[in-house]
Amino acid sequence: LVYALDCSDSIGEKVSDQALAWILKTAGQKPQQDQAGLVVFGRDAAVELPPRQAFPFEAINTRVAKDGTNLEQALTLAAAVMPEENPGRIALISDGTTTEGDVDRAIDQLVARKVPVDVVKIEYARDHEVWLERIELPQEVRPEQTYEAAVILGSIADGFGDLVLRENGREILRRQVDYRAGKNRYTLPLYLRGPGFYEYAAVIEPPPGRDGWRENNIALGSISLQGEGRILLVTDADGAEGDWRALERALGQSKRSVEVQTAQELPEDPLAYLAYDAVVMVNVPADAVGPPQQLAIRDAVYDLGVGLLMVGGQNSYGPGGWNRTPIEEALPVTMDINQRKVMPKGALALILHTCEFPEGNTWAKRITKQAVKVLGARDDVGVIDYGYGGGEQWVFPMTPAGDFDKLAPLIEAAEPGDMPSFAPTMRMALDGLKADDAAAKHLIIISDGDPSPPPPEMVQEFITNKISVSMVAIFPHGGTDPSVMKAVAEATGGRYYFPREADRLPSIFIKEAKTLKRSQVQNNTFTPKAGFPSPILKGLDSIPALKGYVLTTPKPRALTILEGPDPEEEDPVLSVWRYGVGTAAAWTSDLGSNWAVAWVEWEKYQAFVEQLMTHIGRSQEATQLRLRCEANGNVGMVTVEDHAPNGGFLEVAARVTTPTGGHLDLVLKQVAPGRYAGDFPIVGTGRFQVMVSAAGGTTEAPRRERVVAGLAVPYSAEYLRFRANPTALERIAQRTGGRVLMGNEDGATLFGVDRRPRRTSRPVFDRFLIALAILLPLDIALRRVQLDFSGMLARLRLRRKGAEASTATMGALLSRKQQVALPSRDPAHAPMPFTPSPTRPASTSAPPKPARTAGAPSPPPGSTTGRLLEAKRKRQERDQPPDPPASP
Repeated sequence: LVYALDCSDSIGEKVSDQALAWILKTAGQKPQQDQAGLVVFGRDAAVELPPRQAFPFEAINTRVAKDGTNLEQALTLAAAVMPEENPGRIALISDGTTTEGDVDRAIDQLVARKVPVDVVKIEYARDHEVWLERIELPQEVRPEQTYEAAVILGSIADGFGDLVLRENGREILRRQVDYRAGKNRYTLPLYLRGPGFYEYAAVIEPPPGRDGWRENNIALGSISLQGEGRILLVTDADGAEGDWRALERALGQSKRSVEVQTAQELPEDPLAYLAYDAVVMVNVPADAVGPPQQLAIRDAVYDLGVGLLMVGGQNSYGPGGWNRTPIEEALPVTMDINQRKVMPKGALALILHTCEFPEGNTWAKRITKQAVKVLGARDDVGVIDYGYGGGEQWVFPMTPAGDFDKLAPLIEAAEPGDMPSFAPTMRMALDGLKADDAAAKHLIIISDGDPSPPPPEMVQEFITNKISVSMVAIFPHGGTDPSVMKAVAEATGGRYYFPREADRLPSIFIKEAKTLKRSQVQNNTFTPKAGFPSPILKGLDSIPALKGYVLTTPKPRALTILEGPDPEEEDPVLSVWRYGVGTAAAWTSDLGSNWAVAWVEWEKYQAFVEQLMTHIGRSQEATQLRLRCEANGNVGMVTVEDHAPNGGFLEVAARVTTPTGGHLDLVLKQVAPGRYAGDFPIVGTGRFQVMVSAAGGTTEAPRRERVVAGLAVPYSAEYLRFRANPTALERIAQRTGGRVLMGNEDGATLFGVDRRPRRTSRPVFDRFLIALAILLPLDIALRRVQLDFSGMLARLRLRRKGAEASTATMGALLSRKQQVALPSRDPAHAPMPFTPSPTRPASTSAPPKPARTAGAPSPPPGSTTGRLLEAKRKRQERDQPPDPPASP
């Protein structure tokens, strides 16, 4: 029996605890030989305990997303963990509501496998619940004008509360409202001051006790008011002002509006970048820009046509950790140095002791993969942990980081255990790093600090071999003193970290991995060489010198406009390419007071910056299309209206970018003249970006237009389920042959049903292979070895006749012996000693041949023996010399 427990928010923790108590009681009453397992589920599902005879449950340790319900995944996973050879059942404890997945598909699979599902219905109905469905914002706006926003509010019962409107996080309106049961609509004034991105959040705040979930009390919307020539200048909060101040002045002199933001302030919505022609990132490291912001910038370039420029420095490109990031995808260069004949490489080893803080091993896998991504393809990396089975081990030995696709599954399969001592794992890392041919070597250890310290001689060996060790002390407990870790780090030239929260770990590991990338920074004075002709260099005859740049590799389709000093290598200083509908550029030197001080003082510096931004900036396109996106439960509705007079029929398609970076393509159908609609499933929460392309029109005026919009989903459809769905549970039990339980049954009732052995089928392919292996040599022997059965039988008959003839000959010889009284071999009748004759005939002729003994039978003339004897006699007659003539 596999229990499937619904842990979603619609159930509530109190009901989940009661269900767990019932599970523990019935599992403890099961027959001893039976097996019980537990699967927990919400928006996803996980195995808490696989089926086993013991049921050692203490607490739910697996983490599932509770903002949704996926019955399909729960039932499929519960059936998957059942042994095929055993009869089994599923006990489903749920309210029957589902927000994701296809339950009917899972039921069909269970019916095919003959797995019945017993259901325990959890029923409830909420009396007080208020929620915001959506906020409606104007589609066409102008700066410095007043507009209205409409808020749609739903409620189960009459009530009142405060309706709050926030603009870009700042509260701009608060109003007390009364609402009726059902839907209510309220209008709120808006005033747009100037071009920019405006995100609005409407929130309802009812009195305490008059509402259930707070998650559904918010609605989000946005307006992007485009302006002329706006540039977003992104800086590092910890960087120097000299990196970007001169560039800001040059952009301002080119009649562009410049907005300076630190990397931490960047928006996460791609539509927020529609307010800018281009995004310029000046010496910004990767760990300063979160993954959502990186994805948003990439999508803004690819889908919306926003320009992107990365300006180099000590913390940019490879040294900044931009390897294998969404930003690297958009740039015309890659951080891996492939064209260099000689390029120093680094080696990084990691020791993971992360099993003793919440979700520690999950964090370990995440930070390890991020550290590997930062490294270059030729850099080596290895990971060590202390396995649960006991003993230190390599998760994988020193391996090129370019094999990330092969290393990622090994990282995911790692399960670091409780490491008793630093010495064995540090010895393994030391030996592995010493054997590596890298120029720079580094070790990172993450631990709670309770393993016994390494011996001083081992620390000295790290120092002697110039291998730095950085220590990350995370959640020390039980009086552990992490000062030992700090001392090791300081002695070997590494760094010591003591983060208070686990979410700081990714940035720490990225920073540490970047220490091996400093070799990519080239600090030497040179004058860039002109490469591919470009309007960016129009009118710029003489180019000043630069004092340094960062090594990168141009991508195959990129255009290298300025190159580095090495005549044998194509080191890009300025590269551009098209990425989607946008243009991205890479300037590998800086544009400030460090490497480009001569450029800042150059009289054509401002002209160069202006021509560069004109080349990569987004161009405005007029359109007659109006796009609206709305959420209806877990379905997104896309509507396009064509306001062009006599615009003709259009073929309209949409691409939806999900919050996780995935894409959904759909074709919009015409539902009315000039109106097209379609829908897509909403999975999860976040910002969905919708880009619509339309083609068609009339023969006289063909059209091809694009329009983009966004849909913000602040909460899951889980929080729009206000009562249970027992009918769905009853249907699951009926179709699978299960039972509807009350939740008060004992173990005998739950387990004592349908205990007939299950008949299963197994594939016979393996048995066919065994039979083939046996029969193949026999087949070859039969076809290669020729056997003459008739000849064998003939020879057998001749051999039998020869044996009979031989027996007859021997009997005749014995009879003749008796006739001539030959002496016996008995010692008593031994023959006399041989005495030579005193006289010998003078003749040298051979003695006369003995005549054939009369009475001795001759062999049959046709037998083999007879033929052999006849041939022997003829040969003797032929070989015997003639008798000599008689003497006178």
